[in-house]
Amino acid sequence: MAKSSSLNVRVVEGRALPAKDVSGSSDPYCIVKVDDEVVARTATIWRSLSPFWGEEYTVHLPLDFHHLAFYVLDEDTVGHDDIIGKISLSREAITADPRGIDSWINLSRVDPDAEVQGEICLAVQMLEDVRGCCLRCHVLQARDLAPRDISGTSDPFARVFWGSQSLETSTIKKTRFPHWDEVLELREMPGSPSPLRVELWDWDMVGKNDFLGMVEFPPQVLQHNPPNGWFRLQPFPRAEKDSGGSLGALRLKVRLTEDCVLPSQHYQPLRELLMESVLGPAEGPRPPLLPPVLVQEDAASPLAVLEELTSGDCRQELATKLVKLFLGQGLTGPFLDYLTRREVARTTDPNTLFRSNSLASKSMEQFMKLVGMPYLHEVLRPVINRVFEERKYMELDPCKMDLGRTRRISFKGAPSEEHVREASLGLLTGYLGPIVDTIVGSVGRCPPTMRLAFKQLRQCVEERFPQAEHEDVKYLAISGFLFLRFFAPAILTPKLFDLRDQHADPQTSRSLLLLAKAVQSIGNLGQQLGQGKELWMAPLHPFLLQSISRVRDFLDQLVDVDGKEEAGGPARALVPPSVTVREGYLLKRKEEPAGLATRFAFKKRYFRLSGETLSYSKSPEWQMHSSIPVSHIRAVERVDEGAFQLPHVMQVVTQDGAGALHTTYLQCKNVNELNQWVSALRKASAPNPDKLASCHPGAFRSGHWTCCLQAERSASGCSRTHSAVTLGDWSDPLDPDAETQMVYRQLLLGRDRLRMKFLEDSNMHTSLEADPEQGSRAMEGKGGPVLMPWLGRGRQLPTCWRCSQTWTKPMRSSSSRSRGKWFGAP
Repeated sequence: MAKSSSLNVRVVEGRALPAKDVSGSSDPYCIVKVDDEVVARTATIWRSLSPFWGEEYTVHLPLDFHHLAFYVLDEDTVGHDDIIGKISLSREAITADPRGIDSWINLSRVDPDAEVQGEICLAVQMLEDVRGCCLRCHVLQARDLAPRDISGTSDPFARVFWGSQSLETSTIKKTRFPHWDEVLELREMPGSPSPLRVELWDWDMVGKNDFLGMVEFPPQVLQHNPPNGWFRLQPFPRAEKDSGGSLGALRLKVRLTEDCVLPSQHYQPLRELLMESVLGPAEGPRPPLLPPVLVQEDAASPLAVLEELTSGDCRQELATKLVKLFLGQGLTGPFLDYLTRREVARTTDPNTLFRSNSLASKSMEQFMKLVGMPYLHEVLRPVINRVFEERKYMELDPCKMDLGRTRRISFKGAPSEEHVREASLGLLTGYLGPIVDTIVGSVGRCPPTMRLAFKQLRQCVEERFPQAEHEDVKYLAISGFLFLRFFAPAILTPKLFDLRDQHADPQTSRSLLLLAKAVQSIGNLGQQLGQGKELWMAPLHPFLLQSISRVRDFLDQLVDVDGKEEAGGPARALVPPSVTVREGYLLKRKEEPAGLATRFAFKKRYFRLSGETLSYSKSPEWQMHSSIPVSHIRAVERVDEGAFQLPHVMQVVTQDGAGALHTTYLQCKNVNELNQWVSALRKASAPNPDKLASCHPGAFRSGHWTCCLQAERSASGCSRTHSAVTLGDWSDPLDPDAETQMVYRQLLLGRDRLRMKFLEDSNMHTSLEADPEQGSRAMEGKGGPVLMPWLGRGRQLPTCWRCSQTWTKPMRSSSSRSRGKWFGAP
């Protein structure tokens, strides 16, 4: 049985932040830390006191994490960035509400004494002799202490308090991983039993010492279970002062998901049930489209039940898991076809087709992101990069025009609305032309699975709306997904689709909005042109109308594809091993026997990571490549800045055939790139055996490790590795057991609601009163022969599932809008 834990974090926006610049504004960004390790950094929003980020992160992490922290800083081009404030959330606060946290939270001031991190290793003994009671505290070592000196290290020593007595260890200079191995003995003084407190301090030659953290043990623990092992350092206990909103606030969405994933055979019945719901009991010809009245009879299928039991964010997460589950089985075609046929069958007005956030719409949307992200990047990235680099001023709305921008627009005479409009129109069509050209010419680059899904969707819509007046519905069904839910959102917010590392500045953001509106109009086949409130878009209409016929031809070619997805093909990875999942320039340095390792030893190389190798060369076009087999990787970890006096460095530890370990150091340009490379390498090497449990976060220089100061190169690592901490994205490996577990959890949370739905049937009430056994059989018949046992009837649930209180105690919402609906644990 494996345990998994994932944290879904969305940094939505901020408000009323204090001004840190002389201009009366700030350039805020947010850093996300899990147990003092940076896992994400939002983009900087320039010149804003109410920034909108909208950035979402899924962090897969160990089950023993303690707290989550958000730091808001003001970016400065010169000097250090200014800290605005922080929000700290304990694990208990996150899990207090099964739905997670979704609210505005005030920022609090950052107290240096509270910014502690790391652990200390102690072994305590209580001894009795002729002189009385003696406490022997063996202070062995500490790790991952906070850096307090400008060099990025500390000079730590430990101070032990017991009653009125105190003793100190020696000071270890310039390290965050000190090894003391000292025994301190303290005698009990007359009076009541006293607690033991161990404090860590950073010694300073000038000024007062800096606090590094403490641990405290009450007398009862000392008597009955003396401490022995690693203990997390805590700040001094003090009440956190609420700033009263003077530092502003963040709107956050945080949800923790914890699962116990059993061996695969436990999920086989549920997987078979889900597969049968889209394939039927036996293979045969494609079933005809159900008339709307018969769709109600299909409401007891597992997928229909899941749609009924979920809503909002839970439905989106469910859609992602289901798409991955069926993708791994080679059944995404039948799965999407089943959902779209149900959705189309119950739609009477073609204008509302796929406009809701149904399971069919969410599944198709997530399917495109999972399968089509490389295609999206290939199509849109060149034009998006041009928009960011050129930063041209474009505006068609007279209410938003700034006629003083003569530097951005070249024309003779005084500026006027007409001049600005004409110049903006030329720029917009200059960007839209390449976008449309690339899209309509990308038929051969669109993933075959996407083309097959669109082909099935078109056939389904044609069957449902064969009338001549609904001729455009077959095009709108596809363009509604491809243009309105895929291309247009990526153009509007390229940062959220990994097209750019940073959010756009206000001027570029407005240009992207105009481009996204135009692409959306093309996707709507011009049906809403000249309607609504945006009549100022009229100058662009001729270009849009010319593009619509080309888009129709493109959609016809897109669905003109032969082949059928295998109904029961073998499970396959989301990204084939030979496909490059990440690439880019990094600075590289190998470990060398020589003690000198200057910062200039790093050389620029172009890296490509696939499921098989990590290869690199001088440039993307360079013919000669060197490579590191992914199967040889034993650890991927961050490196302390003090090791080379450089930020954003990671190490890749590999093992050769003779068993010797080798380390390659790589420097990234920013913390986000560092996190993405670390996560990608960890996921690619996840199946490797013999992973290292510890490593050195420093480098071996001048005859010793810069982290723990040990003099032997072969010395065991002083810090534990973090191979379980990865970032979730579209290229995550498929995990059918974890995906099925999430589906099961949704069924379990809605178990009572589902039973009540069946009991509402008057025939069911009659059957239960006349013959309870017959009624039970009828309930099972409505849900299939396997569904009801999986919901807890007729089969004992595994013990580890039954003992999880957060799963078996759903909570009712207190809001009036959702009163009476069940909300399960995330």
